[in-house]
Amino acid sequence: RQHQEIHVVMGNEACDLDSTVSALALAYFLAQSSPAPRAAFVPVLNIPRADFALRSETTFLLRDRGIPAASLIFRDEIDLGGLHRAGLLSLTLVDHHVLPGADAALEEAVVEVLDHRPLERARGPPCQVTVEPVGSCATLVTERILQGPPGVLDRTTAALLHGTILLDCINLSPAAGKVTPRDVACVSLLEERFPELPARDAVFGALQAAKFDVTGLTTEQLLRKDLKVISNDEVVVAISGVFEDLETFLLRPGLLQDLEAFCQGRGYAGLVAMTVFFNERHEPTRKLAVFSQQEPLRGTLCRALEEATAPSLLLQPLPSPCASVAAYAQGNAVATRKKVLPILRAAL
Repeated sequence: RQHQEIHVVMGNEACDLDSTVSALALAYFLAQSSPAPRAAFVPVLNIPRADFALRSETTFLLRDRGIPAASLIFRDEIDLGGLHRAGLLSLTLVDHHVLPGADAALEEAVVEVLDHRPLERARGPPCQVTVEPVGSCATLVTERILQGPPGVLDRTTAALLHGTILLDCINLSPAAGKVTPRDVACVSLLEERFPELPARDAVFGALQAAKFDVTGLTTEQLLRKDLKVISNDEVVVAISGVFEDLETFLLRPGLLQDLEAFCQGRGYAGLVAMTVFFNERHEPTRKLAVFSQQEPLRGTLCRALEEATAPSLLLQPLPSPCASVAAYAQGNAVATRKKVLPILRAAL
């Protein structure tokens, strides 16, 4: 049939483990539980296939669970715009609820949203919206599957959801400030249903090690590994989550040329690198660096971060290798990138 309707389930452009597993698990659930489906349910990973190798925790977990990369569909392998223009596309968004500007044309295809960020803008019916402040979007997907017909959840999907919630919620550790009672309840339910799931500490340890394994990555790959972008009418600024201690990062050979090339090549006026490093007790140390060759922009971003009150980041200046980089230790360790993005957006 030429005119098959396609129902795409897609996570955000960072395409982290949460986005990936939420899309795979929800698409599988919809395909299994929809009565006489008109559409084919297709999970789409929202990055080009070439970038998949940078998602080391995701490649690790899928490989561990016997899911070959060849069976996945990436953003550069499906023409969402063409499907939409042909009137064949419905779109469910997981782990985000606003499409980036480049995808604005697809907004009217969105039929459902599952997300755990604060709602940036309302969506009217017929779009079904589930936006809840839990630690992991995979928790919302797990709840949805557990409310559905019995027997749909299989061992592979359960293991993917279990690992994702544990990684997102830092092994359910209250000190890390991400876990909620609903995340804990979902992990327990999955373990009850599948007692053969490996122990939490082992799952979290393996995924955390895979996520922080930046061995052999160039600076450009490290910055691309976990990248979000914000913009106004004049400038685009990149915000990279970097899994390396800031001091180690700032000592990378050729760092300044690499930062310049990264921003110039991609049209970014500036870059905020948010580094996070965990000790043995899984407690995070967060630091950040603001890079821009345009002094006014660098000043604007630095002031916004220094003076922020919701939340206050408790920044302490650190020595920096050059004038175009401002470096800080971040006293408020629970202020993740999710909490810092709105501060930077407001500054722009």
